[in-house]
Amino acid sequence: MRLSAFAAILGASLALIATPAQASESIQGQWYTKGKRAIVTIAPCGQNICGRLTRFIEQPKNGVTTDVNNPDPALRKRKLVGLPILSGFVADGRKWRGKIYDPESGKTYRSIVTAGKNGTLSVEGCIAMFCQAQTWTAAK
Repeated sequence: MRLSAFAAILGASLALIATPAQASESIQGQWYTKGKRAIVTIAPCGQNICGRLTRFIEQPKNGVTTDVNNPDPALRKRKLVGLPILSGFVADGRKWRGKIYDPESGKTYRSIVTAGKNGTLSVEGCIAMFCQAQTWTAAK
């Protein structure tokens, strides 16, 4: 009896080890930001996934198209179009973890991106344990 119980536990353990971890859904592609104000293109960059602001749909409210709010004065003249705003994303189960840069505030936050079932992305910016999410939709 003990041998068959041991064999059952061993068999179940081996089955768990042999099962591949659930891969994260791809987040690559072109995405409208909240309110369809801009398009961000997410693609591989080295061994990670990154996202660049590739086009404005609605021009910034202040009309400024450079990174004027960047805390580094040397970077304030760079154009917003082409600016990397998502960086260093790696898969972590069903989520992608990295950093997000907000050109409106000039701040960088820890970020979590999750692919939604309905073709959307949940994009979170986090400070400590507090996160604020936006939903991005696929740009077609």
